[in-house]
Parts: sequence; structure tokens; C-alpha cells
Amino acid sequence: MNPTPEAPSAAELQANPAVQAAIEAAWLDSLADDPVHRHEEGGWIYLYPSTGEYSIERARRGHRAAINLNRPPEFPGRFVVGKFHTHPNPTAEGWAPGPSVSDRIIDDQHGVPDMIRAYDGIHYSGPDRRRGGLTGNPGYPA
Repeated sequence: MNPTPEAPSAAELQANPAVQAAIEAAWLDSLADDPVHRHEEGGWIYLYPSTGEYSIERARRGHRAAINLNRPPEFPGRFVVGKFHTHPNPTAEGWAPGPSVSDRIIDDQHGVPDMIRAYDGIHYSGPDRRRGGLTGNPGYPA
């Protein structure tokens, strides 16, 4: 596979089978159908620029309406190019499926696309691509 010269877009990330599988696994782990135990799940999407391959790291489980994705683990040769989390709380109970105001603020600060899985599909927040491309800090761009 050819090296990837720029960070992938949110749509390119979502089209990747490994990313799709990770998001769906997080959705199942969220226990969205369990009104007592539902909680947010999520993680980070990494790219190896030298090979164009992706890897996924899951975060610790979150709470009913929050998850901490502030400190992605850093690995040599990999860049964080996106993140994902779930919104398992149903609109029938008054919850909004898309990004919250807090999501939008945090995602702008983190500088990578955030894919949010909810009952009605995937919502995007943050920039379309990793800010600054595949250079600098391997975690969130500075």
C-alpha cells in the first residue's frame, strides 16, 4: 500500500471497514437498549503514514452522557487522525443524537474528526481532517 500523504477525511475514516467495526462494537458495548446501564463508549483512530494502515484504541468506558477522550495514548509511528464515541440515550427520552455543545468545543480543541454513533446513525463533529496534517505531535495536534 502507498504511504498516505495527508490525513484522511471523516468520510474516508467512516468508510474504512476497521473503523466501521470499531464504531459498531462501541455501540453494542454502550448497552443502548438498557435504560439502567447504558453509557458512552469510544476511542481513537490512528494511522501509520508509512503504510496507510489504521489501528484503533478504545478508551475506558464512559458514563451515561459523557466519555473522556482527552488523552489518547501515543505510539511511535502512528498519528491520531480521528476519534469516535457513542450517544446511547434515546431521543424519545429527550436526548439529542448529534454532537452536544461540549462535543463541538472539545472536538475543535482536539483538532481531529469525531464520529458520534447514535440511534439514527453517525454524526460528525470537529474538523473534517486532522488539523495540520500528519506532522507534529502524534496525539492530538497542538
